[in-house]
Amino acid sequence: MTSGLYSGPLLVLLCLLHSSEESCSSMCLCTSDIVSCSSSGLSKIPLSLPSFSATLDLSHNHLSWLGPGSFNRMPRLENLWMSHNQLSALGHGVFHNASGLRYLDLSSNKLRVVEQHYFQGLWRLEELLLFNNKITQVEAGTLNGLSSLKKAYFSLNQITHFPFFSIQDHSHPFLTMLDLSSNRMSRLPWEDVKALPGLVQRGLYLHNNSLICDCSMYSVFWHWDLRGYDSLKDFTDEHTCSIYGDLRASIQFLRQNRFFHNCTLEKAVSLPVTVLFSRVLVSEGERVHLDCQTSLSSTDLEFTWLSPSKGYITQASVNDTLISLLPNGTLEIQAAKVNDSGLYVCTAVDIKQALNATREVNVTVLQPPAESFNTGYTTLLGCVVTMILILVYLYLTPCRCSCCKQPKPPVIPIATYDPSTLSSVFSPSLRDHSKIQTNKHVVFMEPMISEEGTEWTPEN
Repeated sequence: MTSGLYSGPLLVLLCLLHSSEESCSSMCLCTSDIVSCSSSGLSKIPLSLPSFSATLDLSHNHLSWLGPGSFNRMPRLENLWMSHNQLSALGHGVFHNASGLRYLDLSSNKLRVVEQHYFQGLWRLEELLLFNNKITQVEAGTLNGLSSLKKAYFSLNQITHFPFFSIQDHSHPFLTMLDLSSNRMSRLPWEDVKALPGLVQRGLYLHNNSLICDCSMYSVFWHWDLRGYDSLKDFTDEHTCSIYGDLRASIQFLRQNRFFHNCTLEKAVSLPVTVLFSRVLVSEGERVHLDCQTSLSSTDLEFTWLSPSKGYITQASVNDTLISLLPNGTLEIQAAKVNDSGLYVCTAVDIKQALNATREVNVTVLQPPAESFNTGYTTLLGCVVTMILILVYLYLTPCRCSCCKQPKPPVIPIATYDPSTLSSVFSPSLRDHSKIQTNKHVVFMEPMISEEGTEWTPEN
């Protein structure tokens, strides 16, 4: 019983010691795996941050420099907000040991040159936000290695040249948005732009730039306009160009196209593309068939699928037993997994007529319902359950049912009358024996002899 009294506080102490290993800075707010240090007046990153954090918010502070290994102690970091700071440059190896980053926000800072070493090792990065800086140059190898990149925002800067040639099908298979709007680009390498993957061209935003009107520029935008790209439909009036480089002679070339009547447009470019879109919802482990039905009626077509997990899939490149491409363009997945979710794009090409059409299928794979606990929740739950069991053990009323054996009542001896023993009641030996009895932890009623000496009476 005595050991149980100390086991409760000991377990509480162990829980507190465990939590102290993952302390939270006094300038931040830590909840589960989310750490918020926003608007805390920080000039450097706090050292005491939980290593299991998945989201870190350092926005609206006074950070001006990130040194090597700034996030070494946070290997599980996935989302990082650092907007509205004073960052002008990033050191080498800033994101060492943080290769799990998926979302990086460096917007509204003072970056001037995006160097090629800034994002080394971030092969899982999906969204990169660099808008509203003072960027004038993006080095050629900046996006190299970002094979999982889906969206990149470079708008509201002072960029004059961009390395379009570094973005290719095999290097950035998932890139669907590249925002270069509101910069200072006047002449673009249009051949490199036309060589961009189809998904990148669909999500390329170039409005509010100081473009110079010429036929090469107009042919590319006319091509995109025929395809109905959202980047043009949503910002029709913001697409302007200056005639002969004179900014005062600026026209909205998507509405006023008289200046380009003498331009010769390529046949392959002038033919529109039809895009069909659908959604598929399946459970994990099911077989999935994604058809490539398009507006093309020819029977001599070549099919290419772009999948979120396998990249480009063609008849010649399929070497996976779990996925196959049928002759009619249907993509078959034997047993769908959760990481197979995403946008699947099929491109059907009619080489003879120089036509192509696209079908997009958004696949969502649902995993079996299962509750998952965070590490912090699991530790807290374990401590709470342990404390409840200890309290039940210490304070719950014992069982008094009929099946439990009750202890036998103490037997009170009955004394006989002996005059010779009257003097021994106050003898030293009995006094010592009485003292020994009173040192017990449990109180018992001591028998005493009455003055008459005829019977025993309990002592009050």
